[in-house]
Amino acid sequence: MPGVPERATLRDVARIAGVHPGTVSRALNPATEALVRDETVQRVRQVAEELGYRPNPLARGLKTNRSFTIGVIVPDIQNPLFPPIIRGLDDRLGQAGYTPLIANSDNDPVRERIDFEAMRTRAVDGFITATARLDHELLDEIAAGGVPLVLVNRRVEDGSLPSATADDRAGLRLAVEHLIELGHTRIAHLGGPQDVSTGHQRSEGFREAMESSGLDASLVRTGRAFTEPEGARLCHELLAAGEPVTAIVAGNDLMALGCYDVFAERGIRCPDQLSVVGFNDMPFADRFAPPLTTVRIPHYEIGVAAAQLLLDLLAGKEDGPAEVVLQPDLIVRGSTAAA
Repeated sequence: MPGVPERATLRDVARIAGVHPGTVSRALNPATEALVRDETVQRVRQVAEELGYRPNPLARGLKTNRSFTIGVIVPDIQNPLFPPIIRGLDDRLGQAGYTPLIANSDNDPVRERIDFEAMRTRAVDGFITATARLDHELLDEIAAGGVPLVLVNRRVEDGSLPSATADDRAGLRLAVEHLIELGHTRIAHLGGPQDVSTGHQRSEGFREAMESSGLDASLVRTGRAFTEPEGARLCHELLAAGEPVTAIVAGNDLMALGCYDVFAERGIRCPDQLSVVGFNDMPFADRFAPPLTTVRIPHYEIGVAAAQLLLDLLAGKEDGPAEVVLQPDLIVRGSTAAA
């Protein structure tokens, strides 16, 4: 474009759009674009696109004392439930002009602390973490330091930290009630780690649903992780005990897949001999053999909700901890049948 240098600046955009440089800055910042008239925003964006101009987040950070980055820490990035959560929070943060920095803690408390400290040295504006345990000393420490922090997919029992989660208890109740309706009375639960809210709440939901129906709630095995090998180990242990069981509610879909491995080894037909219900409705659960009956969690929406909670904290709109709890759905497929 004539009269424009090779590397366009904010002032070049302002001059060609016929507005003040401050207006350009506000129009190109998702957090402040609402302060500018829509037609002006569109004109500024069109000129910026034609010139190839991109806002400099470092310069913006110097003016606002923010880095416009958010630390995101997950316990197991290979778990299929986390990509849609990350996509949801990334979409919402991106709309507001923030970039997530993602770390994987491998469920290791030492590595988790290292990840937090590394991101703090990079001056992130806040944290979204899915690593919360019921003993949450590190998170209390982070929050006490004045850094905005939101939990996603997990919560703390006392509600002292803002969180976006699904109703895990309600989800397990849906699973148990479905099996009871099919005539099952000998139902086992292969639960996840009890030091995290997802494992603890789902086990509590199982116990409540069984006891409220007058059934034996003692057929429970607890795993060390929400993984396929742990599901297989617990299933082996359950079957080796020799107690009559007609249905299993797994702590998540990966643990249910571990049950499938054991069934294949032992020649057990599912659902003819044993019904199985998972939790999460992870990708390809409908491709299992048989397709897995499971509890569907709105993962993407949980990510969006967590990002919004953090944006509210950064904007000073949230006075205290807030909890967003989204409702699960039961997805009935081929892994469950009448007792």
